[in-house]
Amino acid sequence: MGHIHIMDEFLSNKIAAGEVVERPSSVVKELVENAIDAGSTSIEVTLEEAGLTSIQVIDNGSGMDEGDALKSFQRHATSKIDNEHDLFRIRTLGFRGEALASIASVSKISLVTSDGEKGTEVQLEGGHVIDKKPAALRKGTDMKVSQLFYNTPARLKYMKTIQTELGHTIDLINRLALCNPDIAFKLRHHDHTLLETNGRGDLRQVLAAIYGVANAKKMVPFEGESADYKISGFATVPEITRASKNYMSIFVNGRWVRHYTVQKAIIDSYHTFLPIGRFPISVINIEGDPFLTDVNVHPSKQQIRLSKEADLMDLIEKTLHKVIRQSMQAPEIAEKKKKVPQTGEQINFWKTMNYNNTSMPLFNEKPKQEQDSTTFSRPFPQDVLNSTSNIGVVKEETWEQISHTGNSENSELPVQQNSTDVQRMIPYEEENEQLSKEEPFPELEIVGQIHGTYIVAQSEDGFYLVDQHAAQERIKYEFFKDKVGDVNPNERQSLLFPLTFHYSADEALVLRENVDCLIDVGVLLEEFGTNSFVVREHPAWFPKDFEDEIIEELIEQVLRERRTDVRKLREEAAIMMSCKRSIKANHYLDQQQMEVLLHDLKQMANPFTCPHGRPVIVHFKTYEIEKMFKRVM
Repeated sequence: MGHIHIMDEFLSNKIAAGEVVERPSSVVKELVENAIDAGSTSIEVTLEEAGLTSIQVIDNGSGMDEGDALKSFQRHATSKIDNEHDLFRIRTLGFRGEALASIASVSKISLVTSDGEKGTEVQLEGGHVIDKKPAALRKGTDMKVSQLFYNTPARLKYMKTIQTELGHTIDLINRLALCNPDIAFKLRHHDHTLLETNGRGDLRQVLAAIYGVANAKKMVPFEGESADYKISGFATVPEITRASKNYMSIFVNGRWVRHYTVQKAIIDSYHTFLPIGRFPISVINIEGDPFLTDVNVHPSKQQIRLSKEADLMDLIEKTLHKVIRQSMQAPEIAEKKKKVPQTGEQINFWKTMNYNNTSMPLFNEKPKQEQDSTTFSRPFPQDVLNSTSNIGVVKEETWEQISHTGNSENSELPVQQNSTDVQRMIPYEEENEQLSKEEPFPELEIVGQIHGTYIVAQSEDGFYLVDQHAAQERIKYEFFKDKVGDVNPNERQSLLFPLTFHYSADEALVLRENVDCLIDVGVLLEEFGTNSFVVREHPAWFPKDFEDEIIEELIEQVLRERRTDVRKLREEAAIMMSCKRSIKANHYLDQQQMEVLLHDLKQMANPFTCPHGRPVIVHFKTYEIEKMFKRVM
C-alpha cells in the first residue's frame, strides 16, 4: 500500500497560514489591502490585545454578495486575476487568493458585507462555516477576526509582547496611510485612537500626522520622470535625520515594499550632506508599467524585482539630490521648549497599557528593555514605541508649542489626536516655497575664534559659528573632486617599486576571475605567488601617497560586487585627501587666514556641510539670543 496521500483542505490551509499569517499585523495587512482594492475611501481598524484577541476592519468599499462572501474563504479564490497573463500586469495589492483562507483556518471570523443590494453575515471557526444569515444593507465590509491562533498554540506561544505586536501594526497602518492619502484611516486600540487621517489626498497632512508638524515643515517635495518610471514624494532637509533607515518608505505602484537598491539611491542622493550613520526621513512613490515589476516573489509581497533598475536608481539619485541641494541652509539653533504636564486622558491611557504583568513606562521614566531583542521597522518617530519592544514616551508638547518648535527632533505630535488637529496642518505652501529656493551664504563679519577650532562671525540676523576644519574640508573636497574627475583615465603611471597585495585563497580566486574589471580602470594586477598579486602601474590621477589605499579599495569593490565603480572611488579619494590635508582643531588662525577661509567657503557649491555630512556653520538668531537673556518674551 502506498504511503503518499493528499492532505485535507483545512490542514493545507493551516500550513499556508504559517507563511501568510506570521503575526496580528499580517492579518491587518491582508484585510486592509483587500479594503483598498475594493475602492474604500474610509477604513477603520480596531484592535484588542494588539490583535491577538480581536481585529476588526470596517470599510466602505464595494462589498460582496452572498456567493462571493462564501467563496472568498476558499483557497485560491480571487477577483484580482483571471489568467496567467494577468500575473505580469498586477495592479492590485492582493492577487494570490490565499489570505482569507489562511486567516480563517487559524481564527474565528465574523463577516458582515453588502454590495448595496443584499447584506450577508457569515460566521466561521477554524475555516468551517458555522452560520450564515441576512444582514443590514450598509455598503462595504465589516470583518472581525477573533482568537487568532487559538487552534495553533505553538504559533501563539511565540508571539512577542503586546507592545511589540502593536508596534508592527502601527508601523503598517502608517505606511499604508502614506501610500494612500486619499483614504481616511483610523487605528484604534482599546478605545484609544493611535492614528487618524482625513483622507483629503494631501500627503503633507499625512506626513504631519505621523512625523509631527515641525518635521513635516522640513520636508521638501520632489518629482521626476524618465521613459519608464515616474517618481514623486517628500524628503527631509539634511538637518533632520534619524539613526535608522526604517524612516525611508518606498512605494511601487501603490504597494509598500522593501528594496535595498532604491534605499541606497535615496541615501546616495544625500552624499556629503548627512553625517555617517544618519539617514533622512523620506517617502517615495514610484510609478511604472506593472510589466516592469515582479511582485510574485515572496508571500508577504514586500519584496519585488524591478526591470531597468539602473535607470530608475539614476533618476532617483539625480532628482532628489537636486532638490536637497536647493534646500541647504545653515542650521538654526533655537531655544528648547519646556515640557508641559500630560492631560489626564493621556496619562490614563498609558496607565491602562499594562498587560500580562508587563510594566509600562510613565512619561518621565526610562522604558525597560525586554528580554528579546526583536526589532520592527517603523516609518514615523515612534518614540511612542521603543526600538525593541515597549511602548515608550509620547512627546509632551501641545499642538501650539510643537508648531513653533523649529528643528527640534522632539517636535512631534502626540499620537492621540483628532481629525480637527490634522485639518489644521494646511498652510505649508509658504514654507515649502522658501525651502525650494537656494539659500545664499550670508555676509559675515569675523569676530574671533574659540578654542582654536570655531570661527565666530556675525551678521544683522545674529551670529554664526564656523567649524574651521569642516569648512576647509569642503573647500578642498570640491577642489580635489574636480581635479581627479577631469584627468584621462587611460593615462598611467609606472611604479619604481611595485605594490604587493596578499589575499586568502577564495578571495584570490575571485580576483583571478574578475581581473578584467581592474584592467578596465587602469590597474594592472599580476599574480605574484600563490595568493599574492603585484601592481606595477596605475592611473595617473591617483593622488600621491594614497596609491595603496585606492588600489585596495578597488580590489575590495571587485571582491564585494564583482565590478569597479570609478566614480565612487574618485569621490572617496577626494574626501580622503580633503580630510587629511585640512587644518585641524586647536589650530589658531589670524584675522587674514579666517577671512580667506570664509571667502573661499562662500564660493563653494555647498558651503553648509563637510564631505562627511557634518554641518560647517550654525546660526544663532538674534531673537533667540534675546529670549535666552529674557530681553524679549
